[in-house]
Amino acid sequence: MRHTKSRQRGISLVGLLFWGAVLAFGGVLTARVFPSVLEFYTIQSAVNRIAQSNPATVPAARAEFERIKQVEYSIQSISSQDLVISKENDKVKISFAYDKIIDVAGPVYLLIKYQGDSR
Repeated sequence: MRHTKSRQRGISLVGLLFWGAVLAFGGVLTARVFPSVLEFYTIQSAVNRIAQSNPATVPAARAEFERIKQVEYSIQSISSQDLVISKENDKVKISFAYDKIIDVAGPVYLLIKYQGDSR
């Protein structure tokens, strides 16, 4: 008779702890980055709305952004003075760029460079 050796399969306790730590770190990082990404998309949406309304002057476009910023409480990283407003083919083009620094842990930070323009 031959004896077959059955081998256990699965993850060890050390492996479980390692992957648990990796998943926890990924979750914390995602939770810290997600509000910043939402803010970027809110700014992008506001810039697109302003450009589609085709304001007559640069101060009018800046005033409209400030009005939207008062309503959209999530816009904190940029002001109307940070917008670059120009006219191309009788259409208003608005672009913006800013950096967001996110504290990860202790002396470790994550730098995200956002930039966008009206479509």
